[in-house]
Amino acid sequence: MASYNARMIPDKTPDHANPRSARQLLRAHRYGALGTLSQKFDGHPFTSITPYLVDFDGSLLILISGLAEHSKNILHDSRVSLVSHNQADPRIQTQGRVTLVGHAAHQPDRAGCARRYLRYFAETRNWYELPDFNFYRITPLAIRYIGGFGDIHWIGNEKYLLPRYPLMQEEDSLIEELNRHPALVNRGATLLGADGDGYDLKVNGEVVRHEFAELTLTANAARAAILAE
Repeated sequence: MASYNARMIPDKTPDHANPRSARQLLRAHRYGALGTLSQKFDGHPFTSITPYLVDFDGSLLILISGLAEHSKNILHDSRVSLVSHNQADPRIQTQGRVTLVGHAAHQPDRAGCARRYLRYFAETRNWYELPDFNFYRITPLAIRYIGGFGDIHWIGNEKYLLPRYPLMQEEDSLIEELNRHPALVNRGATLLGADGDGYDLKVNGEVVRHEFAELTLTANAARAAILAE
């Protein structure tokens, strides 16, 4: 994995800053503005809106059509950025937001990506069934995190990305178990997924994000935290 150039993108993360806050902010939202470099217009920035899923490690999965302009741009030049924020909050200049700078790469394991992605974006199944739609993973080089006024800094990928942890393999069985549990059934809630930072429930058709109090890396720890709510 490429790392950012410290002279080009200085990592000014203060000691007290928690890269988890950047992952949490990205995980709280489902859509972002994707910036690519235009092949048609000689590298000029081109921006589009795309759904995204933050994967276990903090990288992003997107499902895009080969006919889309941003797909053509990515195939020509993999450098991308994506910014996400709370679009329901009109205080755009003072709210938290994150810009991810990185590279997008085609993911050959289409079915493997779809298993998790389509739980979160069931409405895109018709797109997924079209042969020209494919998954790309955006792996960050660095994150520009704005937590609010005066809380602004770069976070390098070595601080932001999570190494592999047991919950990555245990999530499917945890979902199957908890979606039969009275604690969720009685609430009319469906567990969509769980990661080291928190979990997502679907309640009355809406995706509701819940954060774990601390980094949670196993299904046993995630189960205890979810059922304690």
